[in-house]
Amino acid sequence: MHFDDPTDRRGIHSAKWDLLEPAFGIPADEGLPMWVADKDFYPPDFLQDAARQLVENGNYGYFTGEDTYKDAVAWWMKTRHGWDADPAHMFTTFGLGHAIATSLQCFSEPGDHVAIFTPVYHEFANKINKTGRVVTELPLVRGGDGVYAMDFDAYDALMTGREKVLLISSPHNPAGRVWTATELTAMADFCIRHDLLLISDEIHQDLVFQGHKHLPMPVAAPQVIDRLVMTTAASKTFSIAGARTGCVTIPDEALRTRFAAFFRGFDISPNILGITLSRAAYSAQGADYVDQMMPYLEENARVFKEGVDAIPGLWAMPMQGTYLAWVDFAGTGMGRQDFTDRVYKKARIAATPARRTIVRDRQL
Repeated sequence: MHFDDPTDRRGIHSAKWDLLEPAFGIPADEGLPMWVADKDFYPPDFLQDAARQLVENGNYGYFTGEDTYKDAVAWWMKTRHGWDADPAHMFTTFGLGHAIATSLQCFSEPGDHVAIFTPVYHEFANKINKTGRVVTELPLVRGGDGVYAMDFDAYDALMTGREKVLLISSPHNPAGRVWTATELTAMADFCIRHDLLLISDEIHQDLVFQGHKHLPMPVAAPQVIDRLVMTTAASKTFSIAGARTGCVTIPDEALRTRFAAFFRGFDISPNILGITLSRAAYSAQGADYVDQMMPYLEENARVFKEGVDAIPGLWAMPMQGTYLAWVDFAGTGMGRQDFTDRVYKKARIAATPARRTIVRDRQL
């Protein structure tokens, strides 16, 4: 594996690096980009081999093989996560962002409300707003152990009756929470109680630290199957987001039929590179790669937290998974302009600030 082989991605159209100066005013040769969830490891050999074979074959025209990709997805979900996902229930999307946006448009109407647990991946709110839906924020609680939890008693009171969808991140982006079986069951019961469709973004499902276990929603809470849309992809685990390939799996026949009719209207087909790389990723070699990578990422997270916590006024949330980080600057007393001056202009670190953070501390 190439975990100790850093790659220079400046000047090769890497968004993480080449958009650093336009987005943050930080030259790529001076800055540290920590704003895009994209690893800088050189790709594993089995992915490179798959890409080379594609080039050597020279077939860039119409192609077959989407069925073998879906079979690979099903194999991965069963062997890695204990979920019997049926390839016949799957749709190949243009990345996972497209999967979420399409699901929102299919299963809700403009003006409908979509609930999200905040703070959360900023693109959730962006996609809700872009599709003409309205965000309902359900604030997470920071418990005595320093990590986020949910407070469904409070959430019941916040619901307006206009909500049609609950959109979740599991594991949670950006705080790295790996939700427990009890928490996932509570989410499912909340959806049933308020008659919500549940869209579960599980793109970080493979990136879980020791002592924690990711549970796909159909495994943790089968009672919600009839209102569940699962969105998954190999892109975060294997850093192949540029291949623009995601997967929507809908176990319920009625929901699946509705989505299929809506999805056909876009006349979108998968691309051969995304199918090739995703199929190669969801393999025994890919499983071995993840098993070797996770201790490396976990040690990186430990070193990061130790370093951040040593800086007066800063505190990094304990991570249970992903390769993200969530840092609290409240103890510094810095405002947004102070943050910009100190972090972007002086330290040359490009980090994504919270769009808006509504968090309550409570001993749980």
